[in-house]
Amino acid sequence: MSRVKPLIAIALGLAVAGGAAQAEDGNGRYWVSLRKSESNMRVGPGREYRISWVYIRPGLPMKVLREMGGWALVEDPDGVRGWMLQQFITSKVHTGVVKGQVAEIRENKDGSGRLLWRAAPGVVAKIKDCDDGWCKVDVDGRQGFMNQAAMWGAGAP
Repeated sequence: MSRVKPLIAIALGLAVAGGAAQAEDGNGRYWVSLRKSESNMRVGPGREYRISWVYIRPGLPMKVLREMGGWALVEDPDGVRGWMLQQFITSKVHTGVVKGQVAEIRENKDGSGRLLWRAAPGVVAKIKDCDDGWCKVDVDGRQGFMNQAAMWGAGAP
């Protein structure tokens, strides 16, 4: 029996919006996001392998570790690894998930300016770009700048 891994964040009613892709790191690793409302993670690269997790959160960031025949070995924000069909993921949408503690979303790209919002751990944000440790983010239409270190998926894969 598969387990459901929703990683649901309850904070400010914020959800994911779309995003831009991030480049590969030179070792074949890169960031992707879940594109489907239900995505299966399997223990091996094929439909004959059992499902280990079912993700029900489109937009959740994943790190691709390697690819094989239409399958990707991915790692989720909790460090869980498994195989997904590439049709379940997209590199066209770059997202990050708030980790650890509440993250501030600020007005200016250097983290200065007024505090616009706070995002609780688990909130997924569309990442537009990152510069000098701050990322332009969009969380359910609310835009601002978040510290890059506050998000899993915003750094180098």
